[in-house]
Amino acid sequence: MKHEPVLEITGLRTSFITDAGEIPAVDGIDLYIEKGEIVGIVGESGCGKSVTSLSIMGLVPKPPGKVVDGEILFKGENLRTASEKRMCQIRGNDIAMIFQEPMTSLNPLFTIGDQLTEAIKLHQKMNKRALKERAVEMLKLVGLPRAEELMVNYPHQLSGGMRQRVMIAMAMACNPQLLIADEPTTALDVTIQAQILHLMKDLNNKTGTSIMLITHDLGVVAEVCDRVIVMYSGKIVEEADIKTIFKNPKHPYTMGLIKSVPDIREKKQRLYSIPGNVPRPGSIKHGCRFAARCEHAFDRCRIEDPELYTLKEKGHSVRCFLHDEKEGSVDDRNIVTSS
Repeated sequence: MKHEPVLEITGLRTSFITDAGEIPAVDGIDLYIEKGEIVGIVGESGCGKSVTSLSIMGLVPKPPGKVVDGEILFKGENLRTASEKRMCQIRGNDIAMIFQEPMTSLNPLFTIGDQLTEAIKLHQKMNKRALKERAVEMLKLVGLPRAEELMVNYPHQLSGGMRQRVMIAMAMACNPQLLIADEPTTALDVTIQAQILHLMKDLNNKTGTSIMLITHDLGVVAEVCDRVIVMYSGKIVEEADIKTIFKNPKHPYTMGLIKSVPDIREKKQRLYSIPGNVPRPGSIKHGCRFAARCEHAFDRCRIEDPELYTLKEKGHSVRCFLHDEKEGSVDDRNIVTSS
């Protein structure tokens, strides 16, 4: 596959300035997304996934938030140095975002048609009739019945799944090259979740749009993603293609996430959960941030912060001393990777 990154991030650091000082929410991450690729960003709440997406969009609240370091290259253009006027041209047109909760993202005072046509009008030169036709076309594209009638409805008159489809229609209306979906299936029932995921995959196939899918649900990742990035406490701890992550996870945190997924083939009295909680940003000054929750941690883990090691498998990297060639591999330490 030809290397055509739509998005390239290097050394991104985003912090929040508080009374206690500077708190890093995203701490030096590198990632890329190829043209037409679907990349999953996975991790528990508080790992920095949403802050990463807001940093890309230039929507980190200021103050107290600030992108303090790194580059965010969209098709070679550094978004960190782009003016607000330029970012307004990019948002919704070249890069679009689907937010977690459609009821709070849609304005309850305006009809679906008003909000959808406004999103198109901001970036496309169309007359009133063409705007309406495009809006109806997008509602039909995302599988909503009675599209013409929905144009005069208000958000509260639609179900949660329908509102989420409207959000996807708004995001896709200007044919963006990159779509950021921040937990687009949260709070939806499993049937609607499956429909939304199928819709996103279908749009990706039809339009070639690259997708960054942010989620804590590994089932969602397995359904649609090509590659997975696992984040923990503001850092990337593992990255690989979808098959490798599920068949051969290397980081203890990734192993824990996979073990936490219920398996209908097994009968268990109690589901597995990773002990402890994600540490408060900035609270760990030394060592690996996962060490306190890791059953395989040793002395070095509590003193030094591991780097992201590149493994022999192509495209597979992991932030763990168990894979430092000087220290020996995970297999040398007799660690079981499956439950």
